Amino acid sequence: MEPTLIPENILDPNILAEIPDVEKVLHIYVLGGSPWATKLRISTTLKDRKDQDYYLKTAVGDLGRASIIGEFESMKAIQKVTPKFIAPPIAQGPMKGKPDCHFYLGQYLPIIDELVEPTHFCEQIAMLHRNSVSPNRKYGFHTVTFNGDLPQKNDYPDSCESFFAAGFRHMLDMNKARAGPSEELDALLPAFFEKVIPRLPRPLEANIRPSLVHGDLWYGNAGVNTLEDKAVIFDPGCFYAHNEYELGNWRAKRNKFSKAYFDAYHAYIPKASPQEDYQDCIVLYSLRFNLHAASLFPTVLGHRESRNYTRYEVFGREIPEGLSSGFEA
Repeated sequence: MEPTLIPENILDPNILAEIPDVEKVLHIYVLGGSPWATKLRISTTLKDRKDQDYYLKTAVGDLGRASIIGEFESMKAIQKVTPKFIAPPIAQGPMKGKPDCHFYLGQYLPIIDELVEPTHFCEQIAMLHRNSVSPNRKYGFHTVTFNGDLPQKNDYPDSCESFFAAGFRHMLDMNKARAGPSEELDALLPAFFEKVIPRLPRPLEANIRPSLVHGDLWYGNAGVNTLEDKAVIFDPGCFYAHNEYELGNWRAKRNKFSKAYFDAYHAYIPKASPQEDYQDCIVLYSLRFNLHAASLFPTVLGHRESRNYTRYEVFGREIPEGLSSGFEA
């Protein structure tokens, strides 16, 4: 299907100011978007007569502004470590003609929407995790980032355990606000926070360090750059976390990253010690992503069921011995 073409003269002056080498805007195409953002492709001719395309995302309101800033800061952080793994960011800011509308501007890459090949993709993810360094050596991020339109709690606590617990509590609150309360789930939460979380992240603390994670890495946020036939990632909501947190989002079948992706990843980075807790940690991390899905789409049956599955899978297990996931990653 052909992209929607819109008039090039609608481009805001503040956006044009960030691409001063443009001689002429040729076309603006609507690439799609979501209920909370619009994505565009800007085709231009530069002053040196070369053609150049740009990627533009816009969002409105205070949350829109915060999400754009979070994405821009995330992309800059990824660029420092794995510059060829993303389309380079250029600028972000408010529109002059619509101050309530915020924009993100980056270079445009032609990306095929298909499942990426595991080896190169996981090599790049491992490089991002292994080579990134938290500026203050803590878990968190210097600004709020978003999963969809869900703001993430990125404060800098003192440990991986406390960072995960605080982030999980925050997402539970978001889920309750959007999907409604669950008395059954609420009754199980004290044991979860008092026994399950201390049982799993705490023993890892001496053997891990904060790594930069994409934060919402599923097959829909990765694709193939046709210019180089290499995997690229986009739409990040970064923070510094235990690197294996990233893999929690791969566990759900809906996200299409099979066991081959886990194996490819761990060819570059071994499983954290104690390895006997690995499966249970992946399950634990996957629970937050299930809450994300249930909060983003509370009226969709499958995602409501993911919250119920979360409840069954974790709280139906013995505590504190661990969580037997039945999933071999």
